[in-house]
Amino acid sequence: MTDALQVKGLRKSYGKKEVLKGVDLCIRKGDIFALLGVNGAGKTTMLECIEGLRRYDSGSIAISGRMGIQLQSASLPAYIKGIEAVRLFAKWNKATVNTSMLVSLGVNDLSGKQYREMSTGQKRRLHLALALISDPDIVFLDEPTAGLDVEGRISLHEYIRTLKAQGKTILLASHDMAEVESLCDSIAILKDGQIAFEGTVNELTEAVGKHYNICIKTSQGTETFEADNIGDSLISILKGYQEKSVDIHDIQVDRGSLEQHFVKIARGSRE
Repeated sequence: MTDALQVKGLRKSYGKKEVLKGVDLCIRKGDIFALLGVNGAGKTTMLECIEGLRRYDSGSIAISGRMGIQLQSASLPAYIKGIEAVRLFAKWNKATVNTSMLVSLGVNDLSGKQYREMSTGQKRRLHLALALISDPDIVFLDEPTAGLDVEGRISLHEYIRTLKAQGKTILLASHDMAEVESLCDSIAILKDGQIAFEGTVNELTEAVGKHYNICIKTSQGTETFEADNIGDSLISILKGYQEKSVDIHDIQVDRGSLEQHFVKIARGSRE
């Protein structure tokens, strides 16, 4: 198997409600891959089926290598200390504790602190360290930077890139489009239980159109416009101002963000 993960025809229903409707997905080894979807799209159910935490009705899931899973929320005993949790997971996985990994994630600083005393960001770092204890080949990260400050986010992003450099495959679920755009080789957008798009960020841009944002400041205020054809659209807008004898003070043009492209497919259409 040359791919890290292959999902074929995955289906899952809760009673009469079909949440996953024959999903196909393929992730290459060594890639950082993002699974995106609005609330209710079936993203969490799909991840849990892949991770083996939830039974699915039909289809197949093939994973190459060991898995490490960082859940969005985890319930460790309130009074367990960070180092105790690390040692416990190491024993379960028959693994040796990677001290450099703990230092890189800042978990060493939490070794004597009880779980109930940790901040949300500290718990996220500990959860990731526990997911990496077994030296997995494919790592599942569900909202890995939630609750982290700016410095913590930057540090964690660098560590995720380090994991990729080590040849590990990362499956990332995140609502932070800037994070996804910065880290990911490819993405998939889940909509109504089906894959609405799969490819690179650039391919997503091409799929939904150039989607330029035009901001024009005039003597009467500031107006914003969206356009797929920047040349024709800008000429038409400027002509309209000229006909109304409105003075233009400034023009700014930028390409649509990943978030705008995501929303265009996940919530609406490509039209």
